[in-house]
Amino acid sequence: MPGKKDLFIEADLMSPLDRIANVSTLKQHEVDKLYKVEYKPIVSTSDQLCFLIRPRIQTVKWICDVANADKATGKFRRYKIIFTPQKFFACEAVLEEQGIFGDVTTDEWAFYLLPLDDDIISLELPEFFRDNFLAGDQRWVRTAGSALHLLHSLYGPFSKVYGIGRCSKMAYESWREQVEEGEQKARQAEIGKVFLIDRDVDFVTPLCSQVVYEGLLDDIFRIRCGCAEFGPDVTSSDRSVKVMLNSQDKVFNEIRNEHFSNVFGFLSQKARNLQTAYDKRRGMDIKQMKTFVSEELKGLKQEHRLLSLHIGASESIMKKKTKQDFQELLKTEHSLLEGFEIRECITFIEEHINRQVSMIESLRLLCLLSITENGLLPKDYRSLKAQYLQSYGVDHLLTFANLRQLGLLVEQQPGETLTVMESKVGKLVNDKTAGKLTDAFSSLAKKSHFRALSRKLNLVPKSDEEYDLRVPRDMAYIFSGAYVPLSCKLIEQVLERDGWTGLDEVTRLLNGHEFAVTGSNGADLRAKTDAQRIILVMFLGGCTFSEISALRFLGRERG
Repeated sequence: MPGKKDLFIEADLMSPLDRIANVSTLKQHEVDKLYKVEYKPIVSTSDQLCFLIRPRIQTVKWICDVANADKATGKFRRYKIIFTPQKFFACEAVLEEQGIFGDVTTDEWAFYLLPLDDDIISLELPEFFRDNFLAGDQRWVRTAGSALHLLHSLYGPFSKVYGIGRCSKMAYESWREQVEEGEQKARQAEIGKVFLIDRDVDFVTPLCSQVVYEGLLDDIFRIRCGCAEFGPDVTSSDRSVKVMLNSQDKVFNEIRNEHFSNVFGFLSQKARNLQTAYDKRRGMDIKQMKTFVSEELKGLKQEHRLLSLHIGASESIMKKKTKQDFQELLKTEHSLLEGFEIRECITFIEEHINRQVSMIESLRLLCLLSITENGLLPKDYRSLKAQYLQSYGVDHLLTFANLRQLGLLVEQQPGETLTVMESKVGKLVNDKTAGKLTDAFSSLAKKSHFRALSRKLNLVPKSDEEYDLRVPRDMAYIFSGAYVPLSCKLIEQVLERDGWTGLDEVTRLLNGHEFAVTGSNGADLRAKTDAQRIILVMFLGGCTFSEISALRFLGRERG
């Protein structure tokens, strides 16, 4: 679109775009003014309007309104809509309905992956989880497949692909189709194994409170696109600062995966080291002074700035998180995970709701209770739901309906408490006769078998000896040694066994859909190259910073 134009960007595309093209780049391409998409009449005076949006019906309708309003006033402009990551037929249908399909040019920008750090790449699709797992809308599966295809075309053939979950399977199939359509080029592989996992395979982990430094930052300041905004209380000045959180930040890189109890010790040690580095300049002659200023001082100053920011952030985390409440909250979570003192936990949750500590946290506890206990008893469910609605407002009836549909917060149906023997016999009869039916029903009655899984995979470590958080033994350190994240444990087991062999029980409890496919390039014949050690894990539906920390730990342990 040559000539001057105004660009409208959707709010959640702002930060990803900021990472790759700043304002001056856009100015070079003759972008005059930048606007955020807000669903109201526009004030732009330009003759050419360009819209960069996600393929959402609501936004497309708004653009139609803008164009029709211009027509009504007899203004002539040119419109261009760029959909990212792809355009959907539904959006074009809306343009046709509103009668402006001919006046608008559309295009798509295949922007799939945004590297957030040395070892994190993100699709940045906030609605993926909701659309796919709640609304059952599978339009993003193709996007996930294309993202895999992009990685595959850049980093060579994968030697093994493992996965579990319906969505993973569909994404895998979509990727295979795209590979078969394209041409094959032989080259050196740079990624060994790929692991796809659905978010609904493991809901327990994201429901637990995070206690790793990076996780806590995310809970309090929200890390968006690898950036967090620290308010005036952290920067101890009157303005807030946006900080990039990645491995370039030397201070952050060393504490991001640490359990929060170690962070302060580390930061104070760092401060002492900085002080000694500063003190070196005493007793230097001119020449040494010159090299010191030109080489070291800048680095020291930057480290100093970052250090004071992280100390500020830690202090504000301390203020919010070390109250009595937080300790009790963690204790309750640990009891739920281990499955004892459930009555006390329910009392704690009731108190939490009635004191209106936090809307989200109360819900999180309710879901955790429901998942670990295989649903709530009807009387508990009714009473807790009533209290929640009284505390936080009736509009949360929808929230409860959604959570129920996801299988996150359900009540036990009478007759679910079969004895083990009965259910085993039932399984045998069922599997033979109604294989197809059970599939249909398994998605309806998503029953969580957390207790059984926890025993099989040993997710809750024995709490006899004291757990030293400074020298972590296993991945449970990200939850103070109380629980190993299920998603990460699965990945560890599958990589160890090179497939799902011996995990049949586990996959049955997880509703199956597991697969393991060997690549076509005979990569297994060659000796273990460095590439074979690189493993790509793709969570479909988002993951938490705690899981990333656990996987980093696994990577360090296994080389």
